Amino acid sequence: MHLKYESQLREPLVDGVKDYHQVTEDIVRPIEAKPSKLWYIGFFVSASCLLFGVYSVYREVTYGIGQWNLNKTIGWGWDITNFVWWVGIGHAGTLISAILLLFRQGWRTGVNRAAEAMTIFAVMCAGQFPIFHMGRVWMCFFIFPYPNTRGPVWPNFNSPLMWDVFAISTYFTVSLLFWYSGLIPDFGTVRDRAKTKLRKKLYGIASFGWVGSTKHWQRHEALSLVLAGLATPLVLSVHTIVSMDFATSVIPGWHTTIFPPYFVAGAIFSGFAMTQTLLVVIRKVFNLQEYITLGHVEAMNKVIVLTGSIVGCAYLTELFMGWYSQNKYEGYTFWYSRANLFSPYGWAYWGMMTCNVLSPQIFWFRKMRRNLFVTFFMSVIVNVGMWFERFVIIVTSLYRDYLPSSWAVYYHPSIWEIGFYLGTFGLFFTCFFLFSKYFPTIAIAEIKYILKTSGESFKAKVGSIEMQGVEEFASEHAHIDGHVVAGAHSH
Repeated sequence: MHLKYESQLREPLVDGVKDYHQVTEDIVRPIEAKPSKLWYIGFFVSASCLLFGVYSVYREVTYGIGQWNLNKTIGWGWDITNFVWWVGIGHAGTLISAILLLFRQGWRTGVNRAAEAMTIFAVMCAGQFPIFHMGRVWMCFFIFPYPNTRGPVWPNFNSPLMWDVFAISTYFTVSLLFWYSGLIPDFGTVRDRAKTKLRKKLYGIASFGWVGSTKHWQRHEALSLVLAGLATPLVLSVHTIVSMDFATSVIPGWHTTIFPPYFVAGAIFSGFAMTQTLLVVIRKVFNLQEYITLGHVEAMNKVIVLTGSIVGCAYLTELFMGWYSQNKYEGYTFWYSRANLFSPYGWAYWGMMTCNVLSPQIFWFRKMRRNLFVTFFMSVIVNVGMWFERFVIIVTSLYRDYLPSSWAVYYHPSIWEIGFYLGTFGLFFTCFFLFSKYFPTIAIAEIKYILKTSGESFKAKVGSIEMQGVEEFASEHAHIDGHVVAGAHSH
C-alpha cells in the first residue's frame, strides 16, 4: 500500500473525524443558516461607524482641509498615519496565500481565505486617505498621466507618492484576482447546494460555470501559481515604496536606508496580528474550531514574535544612528522628540516600544502561543502599537522643524479626522461581516486537498497502519532469525 509521507510528529491541520461531505457541511453551514443576533449587532455597529465616516468626509470635502487640525509644520497628520497603517494590515493576506503557497505550507489552508479578504478590505480603506488629503478631490485627474493641454502640468515620476498609486493599485488588483480565483470552486459547491432559484443563479454567475472537471482544476492550479508568483514581489515592493515617501526626504528621522526592510517587517507584523484578531472571532462565532486549530494560531504567533523582534532591532538601530552619526538634528529627533518620556510626544514612542517590542516576547512560551485569550489580546495590542509607530514617525519628525519661530502648537486630531478613521473601520468590518455571511470563510477545496494527509482521523489511521507494518516486519524477522539460529544449532 502506497501512503503519501506526512510526519506523524506534526499535529493535524483538521481535527475530528471528517470526510469530504462533512467538511462541506461544516463550512457552508453559516452561509445557509440565518445570521445570528451577534452578527446583526456587529453589522449595525459597523454600518453606523461607516455612516459617521461618510459624514466626516462630506465635511472635509465641502468646507476644505481646514476641518482637520493640520497646522504650519504638520501637513501630514492622522490621514497619512492611517493610510500607512491600513496598507500595513493589508500585507498578511497575500503573504499567507502567495508565499506560503509557493513553499507548499499546508497550514495556510485554514486561514488564507479570511486573510485574503482582509487584505482587499484594508487596501480599500487605505486608498481613501491620500485621495481626500488632496482637499479639492474633484481635481484628482491632474495626477493621472494622460496627454493633456495644460503644458508642463504632468505627474512627477520621480516622486514616490506617484509610485504609491501604481504599487497599491497593482497590489489590490492581483490580490483581488487571487482571492476570487480561489473562491470559484467553492462558489460551485454552494451553487449546487442552493435551495432557492435566486441563490442558485447568483452563485452560478459567481462560479463562472465551474463543474470541477480535470481541465478546470488544471487551469485553476496553473492560475493560482502564476498569481502567487506575481503577488510575492508585490508583498515586498508595496510597503518598500510606501516607506520611500519618507526615506527620500531630508527631514531628520526620515532619511534613512533602514526604512524599506523595517516597514515590510512591520507590515507583516501588523497584518498577521489583524488576521489573528479576525480568526479567533470567526472560529468561535461560526464553530470552526476543527478547521482553524490551535496549530494554526501557534504558527501565526511564531511569525508575530519573529517580525516583532525584527521591528525592535530597527528601533534600536535608529536610536544608535541618532547618537553615532553625531548629526545634532537626528539626535534631537530621536533622543529628545521621541525617546524622552517627558517630551510632548514621548508617551506615543514608549507606547509603541511597549506594544511592538516588549509585549510580543510573551510568545516565546508555547503555552502563551496556544492560549486564545492571550492571542486575541496581544493581536489588538500589536495593532495599537503599530498605529503608534506610524504616528510617531510622522508627527514627531514634523512638529518642530529647523525654524523655532514656526514650531507648531501641540497637534491633536479634530473630530472629523477621528470620524474619517472610524469610518474606515466601519467600511472594513461591514465588508467583513458581509463576506463571512455570503462567502465560505475557509477554502473548502483546499481543506479537502490536505484532509487525507493532515486530517486527525487519517493521520491516526496512517499511524496504526505503520505500527502494524512495523510489528509484522519485526515478527517476520524474528521468525527468520529463529530459523537461522535453529539451523546453526543443528549443524
